[in-house]
Amino acid sequence: MDIQTTDIEGVYYFKKNLVGDQRGHFTRLFCENELGDVLQGRQIKQINHSYTKDVGSVRGIHFQKPPHAEMKFISCLKGRVLDIAVDIRAGSATFLNYCALELSAENQKTIIIPEGFAHGFQVLEEGSELLYFHTEFYNPDFEGGLRYDDPALSIDWPLVARNISERDQRHPLINNNFNGLGV
Repeated sequence: MDIQTTDIEGVYYFKKNLVGDQRGHFTRLFCENELGDVLQGRQIKQINHSYTKDVGSVRGIHFQKPPHAEMKFISCLKGRVLDIAVDIRAGSATFLNYCALELSAENQKTIIIPEGFAHGFQVLEEGSELLYFHTEFYNPDFEGGLRYDDPALSIDWPLVARNISERDQRHPLINNNFNGLGV
C-alpha cells in the first residue's frame, strides 16, 4: 500500500488496488500487515456503514473524547463525498485547520484520520455510501461535535449544505475556551 501524507501531520490516505477481470473486481479494504506503521499497535474494534441519499447533505462534524478517542479509516463504496478531518489536538501547529479529500467509488481512496480529529463529509453524488473502520468502540458519553458552518473553521463546502441533522445543528460554535483534545 502506498500511503500518502497530507498537509496536516497524522492524516494520511491511500488508494486501494483494484484487481479485475471479466467477472468484476476485487480489492483489499484493510490489511493490518500493510498498515502496521500507521496503526502502531491499535486494533480495529468497530466497522460502520453509512448511506446518505441526497446531494449536498452534510454529516458531522463528530469526534470522540479521550479515553475513547479513535483513529478512523474511511472509504467510499458508492458515490462521491468531500471528506473533512478537522485538527482539534490541543497544542497542535495545525489546530482548527482541516484536510479535505474527495472520496469516491471511482478514485478508491481511503482517508486515515487519527485521534484528536473531528470528522464530517458532504455528499457530492446521490446515494453515497461510506465504510468506516474504528480503533475504539463508540461511546455516546464521550462524543462531541463541531458545527459544519462554524466561522472559526471556515470550511469551504463545495455545495450548499443541506439535510443537517438536529443533533449536528445543535453543536456549539467554537469559542476562546475551546482548547482542543489532549490525545
